[in-house]
Amino acid sequence: MLIARALMTLSAAIFLALGSIHLVYTFWGAKLTPRDPALQARMREISPVISRETTMWKAWIGFNASHALGALLFGLVYGYLAIAEPAFLFRSVFLLSVGFCVLLSYVVLGKVYWFRVPFTGILLAFLAYVVGVGAALRAAGVPGA
Repeated sequence: MLIARALMTLSAAIFLALGSIHLVYTFWGAKLTPRDPALQARMREISPVISRETTMWKAWIGFNASHALGALLFGLVYGYLAIAEPAFLFRSVFLLSVGFCVLLSYVVLGKVYWFRVPFTGILLAFLAYVVGVGAALRAAGVPGA
C-alpha cells in the first residue's frame, strides 16, 4: 500500500504544482498574454456572443483562473486522501473512477489543445495515478490487478 500511496501523492503533487504555476501565470507576468499587443487590446474591447456583461479578456482571465483552481482542488483532495485516508480512497470505486476520468480528460485536452510542458506533466500525473491504483488493487488481492 505504501507504493500506491506514494504514487497517488505524486500524481496529486504534480497537479498542485501545475495548478499553482497556472494561477500565478494567470495573474502575474505575461506568460498567458498574447504575443500581439493589438490582440490583447481587442480582447479587452470585444464581448463574447453569450453576454455583453464581460469581455473576451475578462473571460480569458476567468477561464484560466478557474482552470488552475480545478487542478489545485484535484491535487489537494486526492493528495489529502492519499496521505490521511488511503484506505478510504483506495476502497472507493467512485473516487477512483472520478479521479481517473478527470485525469484522462486533462490528458486528452493537453494533447489536443495545449503544449508539451503541461501535457507531459499531466501525462506523468495520470500514469502515476493509474499505476498507484493498480498497486493498491494488487495489494488488496483483487484478481486481475
